Amino acid sequence: MKAKYLGLCLLGASLGLSSCNDFLDLKPSDKATNSLVWSSSTNAQMAIDYYYCLLPALSSFGTYQCSVGMAEGLTDEFKYGNMTFNALMYIPNEISYGGLPLTAGYTDTYLGVWESTYENIRRINESLQYLHRSSLGENDVKYFEGQLRFFRGMCYFELLKRYHQAILYTEDLSQISTNKKLDSEEEGWKFVQADLKFAGENLPVSASATGRLTSGAAYALLSRAMLYCKDWTAVKEAAEKVIAMKYQLTDNYADAFTGGNSEAICQYTYDSKISLTHSFDTYYAPGGDKALDGNQADGGFGTPTQDMVEEYEMTDGKRFDWAAWHEAAKTGTTLAPPYDKLEPRFKATILYNGATWKGRKIEPFVGGTDGWCRWEADPKTNGRTTTGYYLRKLVDENHHFTTVQNCTQPCIVIRLAEVYLNYAEACYRLNDAAKALEYLNKVRERVALPKLTGLSGDRLFEALRHERKVELAFEGLYYWDMRRWELADQTFTGIRRHGLKIEKMGDLYRYTYVDVDNQDLNFPKKLYRLPVPVGELNNNKEIDQFPEWK
Repeated sequence: MKAKYLGLCLLGASLGLSSCNDFLDLKPSDKATNSLVWSSSTNAQMAIDYYYCLLPALSSFGTYQCSVGMAEGLTDEFKYGNMTFNALMYIPNEISYGGLPLTAGYTDTYLGVWESTYENIRRINESLQYLHRSSLGENDVKYFEGQLRFFRGMCYFELLKRYHQAILYTEDLSQISTNKKLDSEEEGWKFVQADLKFAGENLPVSASATGRLTSGAAYALLSRAMLYCKDWTAVKEAAEKVIAMKYQLTDNYADAFTGGNSEAICQYTYDSKISLTHSFDTYYAPGGDKALDGNQADGGFGTPTQDMVEEYEMTDGKRFDWAAWHEAAKTGTTLAPPYDKLEPRFKATILYNGATWKGRKIEPFVGGTDGWCRWEADPKTNGRTTTGYYLRKLVDENHHFTTVQNCTQPCIVIRLAEVYLNYAEACYRLNDAAKALEYLNKVRERVALPKLTGLSGDRLFEALRHERKVELAFEGLYYWDMRRWELADQTFTGIRRHGLKIEKMGDLYRYTYVDVDNQDLNFPKKLYRLPVPVGELNNNKEIDQFPEWK
């Protein structure tokens, strides 16, 4: 959206959240101000603009998906390297190891969003109430209601994907009660679907994502939400609405993460001129950017794993055999990894030894400009990688810390490739393998990978999962995908993440396949539903803790 509108979001976000008592206080603090706000379409839109600051919550740029780092850091894709017990350091590792620390209180602290999300829902419902009491014209009311219901649907979607149930509130603020039962999961999903469908029907159709919310954004989010609901027909119908709106995949995969591109359906724009920035680059830029480009932080807090690198196909569509590196885990090998043979999404996503970055070559080896360190043995990475790689995707190569520390790389909240993959999955579930393959191949064709043919059943589902993992890597979806498929307890249990220790020896490099964990990952089944916060249990007599957490 336009930066001048987003300045209001920053101001609103800085006000913080109200207390539980404030949540139940329905008496307006300033009637005159509310009357003024909702007296004109200009003022009403300015009030609604506040909620746009919620959009990065759907991405890896915010802390909403996981308060201690990217949710991928809880999986086999990504590794946080510092041993310090802090966010972006050891805590995401501790969560990924599971076990005794995963109490209800601990889990709520780092993965829960109950209180903040209900606070936003209450504010949205207040705005809806004021809107419907206003004297604004019918068209304005529908347009503003579409925006507000998009955000309310978004909030309830995020609750349901974590807790499976929620307390449903509308603009009738008299419903608010200290003691109130959870509505059923079915009722919750109907509520989300109704909100996002209303938004889709009443927001403008536009193939541009650089302004305010559009019909495409609403239907795209609906296609995502209904995957969790397992309403495959609803996914398919919502995705078809988006596909008909003439968004286009970018020719170059890397361009899909730049501002105003043809693939973006929902975008959040930053602007340093009004101090609307983020610090993603600060944390994830290569370690060498501190000395060479003026990053005041160390960078490299988290890095992609060797396990993720091995997910990428070669340019001919075949999977590369990494056995030579695995088998040389004790002695290492001077055999160069096949980075130049891997498909284009690899180079657009991951920085590797010798990759070009800001006019230099990445040096993730022992003693290199970016550096390498061993997990646990070197408790502070100081920007060095523990895996032999750095994140490229979402980090802005055109951002120079010597000019400004924080970054203005736009947040692409939802894009067309995801909608294609949502659609493909829905078609697979509805036994239309041909259509599922057609849309999988649309995503693959962009990066010149050969078409998949003749797949059905488990083989098609495996191809769908692989394509989502690679295409949508580090966009905040993988962890939640594995949860909704109920595969996380198998995939993220009893494994360790890996990297390559790289040592420079003259003109050659020695690559040693190493563990980057000191214990196995563990995803207990109780994590498929997050616990109700203790504060809610103490205050609400109508709610009991979920059985998984008793």
